Amino acid sequence: MPAYEVGLFNPPAPLARVSLRNRLSGRIVHDVPMLIDSGADVTLLPRASVDGLDIATDPNIRYELMAFDGTTSTAQAAELDLIFQKRIFRGRFLLTHQEVGFLGRDVINHLSLLLDGPGLLWQETQRLEKEE
Repeated sequence: MPAYEVGLFNPPAPLARVSLRNRLSGRIVHDVPMLIDSGADVTLLPRASVDGLDIATDPNIRYELMAFDGTTSTAQAAELDLIFQKRIFRGRFLLTHQEVGFLGRDVINHLSLLLDGPGLLWQETQRLEKEE
């Protein structure tokens, strides 16, 4: 079970490490830090990690983001593969200038994750069956 990150976040938070892959060249960047953020609609990748893949982004296409406090900003996007928990998520991901990215519900809703706050650990679990 990976431990929550205690050095970057106060209080500690669940931090995953993912790999990013350029679909055309196959070039990969490993160990990209991503906060597991169930409050984020979409995933945001650290721009510095994506820049290492030599993926072209269109500077004329920007997406509007709204933070939890209502402030807005814009972000560019990149087409690539995000590899997390032995799964490949292919698509267009938004970019952030922060050192740590955010794994949003567009990715984490495909996984069953246990966030053990008191134990400061997280893990992927077996999917629970719905009761009818």
